[in-house]
Amino acid sequence: MSEPESAPHIRLAHADDDEFILRLADRFVAFELPAWRRRSETLNGIRDDIARHLRDLPPGSHLYVAEDEDGERLGFLHLQTQKDFFTGVLNCHISDLVIAPEHDGKGIGSALLRYAERWARDHRCRHVTLAVFPGNQRARKLYAHHGYGDETIRMVKPVR
Repeated sequence: MSEPESAPHIRLAHADDDEFILRLADRFVAFELPAWRRRSETLNGIRDDIARHLRDLPPGSHLYVAEDEDGERLGFLHLQTQKDFFTGVLNCHISDLVIAPEHDGKGIGSALLRYAERWARDHRCRHVTLAVFPGNQRARKLYAHHGYGDETIRMVKPVR
């Protein structure tokens, strides 16, 4: 991943960003999903969750938009504060991180990860966590490059 020519400006999302953010939801299923996950059902669930956060602005949920110097939106980041299951300390969870496809490979994802890590430090979080589908190799490579590692593995078996 290369660094952007100039670092993107990252700001709080506002109502005018809703359509842009929801349009990017397709990127969350643009790779091989586990066999038991239907693409349309998964996408609808993701879209519904993001829309709820945009609409309700629940406490501990923070949405940000990355844009270039001309104000073109490049991607978005959704952070949530959560208590760590094992210790009870505050963690920052990256609920969503997505880049507009035309801006892939320009360092925007790296810039958003660095922003999330600064945000976590500023809010006295102990860890930054995230979840990623096994088939999302591009995202997994980015996260590993930035020092993220596996902690738990969630296993699923469909019941028929």
